[in-house]
Amino acid sequence: MTPQLVDPFQRAITYLRVSVTDRCDFRCVYCMSENMTFLPKKELLTLEELDRMCSTFIGLGVEKLRITGGEPLVRKGIMTFFQSMTRHLDSGALKELTVTTNGSQLSRFATDLYAAGVRRVNVSLDTLDADKFARVTRWGRLAQVLNGIDAARTASLRVKINAVALKGFNEDELLALTEWCATEDMDLTWIEVMPMGDLGNEDRIGQYWPVSDVRVQLAQHYTITDIATRTGGPARYVRLEETGQQIGFITPLTHNFCESCNRVRLTCTGQLYMCLGQEDMADLRAPLRAFESDLLLTEAIHKAIALKPKGHDFDYSRQRADGQVSRHMSHTGG
Repeated sequence: MTPQLVDPFQRAITYLRVSVTDRCDFRCVYCMSENMTFLPKKELLTLEELDRMCSTFIGLGVEKLRITGGEPLVRKGIMTFFQSMTRHLDSGALKELTVTTNGSQLSRFATDLYAAGVRRVNVSLDTLDADKFARVTRWGRLAQVLNGIDAARTASLRVKINAVALKGFNEDELLALTEWCATEDMDLTWIEVMPMGDLGNEDRIGQYWPVSDVRVQLAQHYTITDIATRTGGPARYVRLEETGQQIGFITPLTHNFCESCNRVRLTCTGQLYMCLGQEDMADLRAPLRAFESDLLLTEAIHKAIALKPKGHDFDYSRQRADGQVSRHMSHTGG
């Protein structure tokens, strides 16, 4: 089928990441402030509006939908949204429905997620040390997350661990995280910390551990083979021959991955960000709410995609957080 959403650089947009809430039960230091002011609920898209918005994108050729937050599973009634998306999986229009979560609510929802057609979840987990976990998440409880991961695997969900590479924090756990994921048959992806949100509270440059260094350290202990696996996102993958596991690297700073970008991000208030690392956005809530017909919404989506930039400008090379965007990661969607 001919792609319907094509940006100015001839990239087909087939992947939509949707934040369903800005709220979270953790306060991870690279994602949000400790004392967050959350949006008034009236500004958030209702679950019915989220359904209509996502269905419109699917009708325009989006084949992969990733649900994010904040923490998506803390939104009241969220399972009704997942259940409503099942119809697009059943029709074949939607190829994959996935979730990025902190894992805190998986014990409650893993079985229901699988029943709704979710087959993979990404769990954000930067450390296996309970004290360090409490420090990086501020409010988090490691045991609750580990129980959630167990529940997800019991429900036959494929789990991938996403770890943010943080200098001086989890460098010493590189091998421990790798071996744990290998033992539990989970893939692992390392992500570079990005200059987003209020840098007054957190030193992003001080936190920055280049993922290229992660790979170099792994190569000292394992035989690494580059593989062509792609999951529709920005990660590049290798296989560790000794364990057989797949390791991903998401490198917005050391290796700009924009040339193949096929995704856009929808916030819980209906703002469409065409690039994670740029401030430009399009308001889709207004046309959604203005008419019962999707004609104006469809037109607004096409106009937004026509403005998608070639790439972001994240850069730490000059020892300052160049390319910083002011919004917190939780606002855009993890």
